[in-house]
Amino acid sequence: MNRNGPLALLFHALFVVFMIAPLAVVIWMSFTPDNLLKLPTTTLSLRWFYAILNNQQFINAFGLSILLGVIAATLAILLSVPAALALSRYRFPGRDGLVAFFLSPLIIPHVVLGVAFLRFFTQAGITGSFAALLGSHVLVIFPYGLRLVLASLTASDPALERAAVSLGASNWTVFKRVVLPMMIPGVAGGWVISFIQSFDEVTMTVFVATPSSMTLPVRIYHYIEESIDPLVASVSTVVIFGTFLLMFVVDRIYGLDRMLVGPTK
Repeated sequence: MNRNGPLALLFHALFVVFMIAPLAVVIWMSFTPDNLLKLPTTTLSLRWFYAILNNQQFINAFGLSILLGVIAATLAILLSVPAALALSRYRFPGRDGLVAFFLSPLIIPHVVLGVAFLRFFTQAGITGSFAALLGSHVLVIFPYGLRLVLASLTASDPALERAAVSLGASNWTVFKRVVLPMMIPGVAGGWVISFIQSFDEVTMTVFVATPSSMTLPVRIYHYIEESIDPLVASVSTVVIFGTFLLMFVVDRIYGLDRMLVGPTK
């Protein structure tokens, strides 16, 4: 068995601390009883968590982010499945170019996408609408769903599909009984990653959202410009613990390794 040496263990420990320290500081500051963003030194308080319940703007923004993330991730996966099937099962001229086109939102700066969406939606007359937010988010998160669905199909054995066809199964039966079960880890993992990306998106959304249609990250961004009280820290803490709880439930019910990597042999 290979064991990590002292330098490797030290590097991993420093990496974990580097990743967790900012979250720990934000969580700690959210319990301050003071009016400024600073670490509590004497007492802890839930004052700013109660303040969330009295701020309807944050509550509305959170609900919009959840709704937008669920619909956008679902649409992205519905588009990813046929695209991944075509790209994994067929070889045709221009296939590599099509793959690059589908994955291009990953390499285009979100500021550029935001300006382009703002111009396009302004011309179309739908700036700030839910349809504009949904369309822009689906385009941005589509590559994440496509990559995971495509990876699950690439790792599967096409011989199973040919065997089902040779035994008289119809195309729909082959898809439902053979292909879909092999795709489930990629579909589930792609949906979760797409939802997280949609919920967390702020750079591009700043250009598309309006005061009446702000997602939670955009609302936090604008709130920080206007105020320095710990309300943003308490909101961030709720999101952090909500994410941990969601991942824990998913891991207990389905398994994160199975969802993101696939079933192990």
